[in-house]
Amino acid sequence: MKDLDSFPVTRKWPAQHPDRLQLYSMPTPNGVKAAIMLEESGLPYEVHRVAFEKQEQTSPEYLSLNPNNKIPAIIDPNGPDGQPLPLWESGAILLYLAEKTGQLLPPDAAGRIETIQWVMFQNGGIGPMFGQLGFFLKFAGKDWEDKRPRDRFVDEAKRLLGVLDQRLEGRDWIMGKRYTIADIMTFPWVNGLQSLDGARELVGFDKFGNVGRVLQAFLQRPAVSKGLKIPAAPDASG
Repeated sequence: MKDLDSFPVTRKWPAQHPDRLQLYSMPTPNGVKAAIMLEESGLPYEVHRVAFEKQEQTSPEYLSLNPNNKIPAIIDPNGPDGQPLPLWESGAILLYLAEKTGQLLPPDAAGRIETIQWVMFQNGGIGPMFGQLGFFLKFAGKDWEDKRPRDRFVDEAKRLLGVLDQRLEGRDWIMGKRYTIADIMTFPWVNGLQSLDGARELVGFDKFGNVGRVLQAFLQRPAVSKGLKIPAAPDASG
């Protein structure tokens, strides 16, 4: 195992447990994916809060780990061939952790690639579209008088929810009976959308019964309940 002090990011966020996987994140729909995966898999990890309010995601130390200045990112001190592995992009992180642990990814070739297909569906569709809708409802976009840009993302969110709802018809999870990284990738974003003021009504969320059903099953998982709060707020106790 290589000394993690060689990674500049550890100068800003020192590793108290350098033998554990290091997680750099915030409790956003993207950020909680890695935390949920780590909780589900049981891998020991140490979490570091990348404070958006302090613009820490653009600090030189964080950019040395993730030049795209997004969360989450990880350093696995016990990576391939025993060497530390820095990694960013939530989809890549979940695929890596699934393969490392042998969990939450079907072992057969067809099931594996189909799961990855739905991971890509979230990466390319649900995440970007739901995120843009959030911009228009919660952040600066809410002040725009012209609602056509907002409605563009409302319509696309409806379409994507329809695709997901159809997929979940008669299934417990995206891949059927098996809970996988496809669910961990997707449902934090679904939860974020339906919790967003005004979004639930705009997209007609209650019409997508299968999505709502599986979302509730997802939220009831202990690892999900814990992962949604990681990293905790600075003033959180316990």
